Amino acid sequence: MRVAWVYSGRLYDSEFQAGCLATRIREEGFFLAAPRRSPRYVYVYRTKRGRYGVKCLW
Repeated sequence: MRVAWVYSGRLYDSEFQAGCLATRIREEGFFLAAPRRSPRYVYVYRTKRGRYGVKCLW
């Protein structure tokens, strides 16, 4: 079984905004793809252009 990261569909201008989404996903399990399961890892990443996103691993 291959495990892959699931990326959120939006990039943010600040790390704070991406961090708020990451916290919401960690605490509430908020994600449309799997509303009843919590991800094992939630990570805020930075793109080469300086924007921030959130990726999850179930």
